[in-house]
Amino acid sequence: MSSADDVRFFPRLSIEQVEEGHELAPKFDEHGLIPCVTTAYGTGEVLMLGYMNVEALKKTILTGEAHYYSRSRKVLWHKGATSGLVQKVEELRIDDDQDAIWLRVSVNGDASCHVGYRSCFYRSVPTDARGAAGELNFEEHEKAFDPKAIYGDAPNPTIL
Repeated sequence: MSSADDVRFFPRLSIEQVEEGHELAPKFDEHGLIPCVTTAYGTGEVLMLGYMNVEALKKTILTGEAHYYSRSRKVLWHKGATSGLVQKVEELRIDDDQDAIWLRVSVNGDASCHVGYRSCFYRSVPTDARGAAGELNFEEHEKAFDPKAIYGDAPNPTIL
């Protein structure tokens, strides 16, 4: 069985290599993280924004399932391990300067937000006077699952 050590990241040697080459040379930030936008494979809907460390990116590549790094809990996190809402990676892309990841995923259960909505981006901010007042609009009106049934009454560890 393959391990995360089997995935090779190349050193970043030149702009040409990073932007036009065939070598995977991701650039992680000063905290060892790279942002990852995750969208629904079929619709393109943005499901979430997460972060990956080296181990999370390697595990995602090896398993074909999304792994992230939780900045608040400071742990590797296999998306859906608790809820069953596993994100199967249909396509993994990296941007031009290799400092951001885009995952296109299929989700067992068709939801990705721990709050119970399909997408973590379930509210919009008006771009008028209401937006200036900080008023949010719900764009999803029904939850895809009951988070209390899955996670219990424990407070969300990702929020202050």
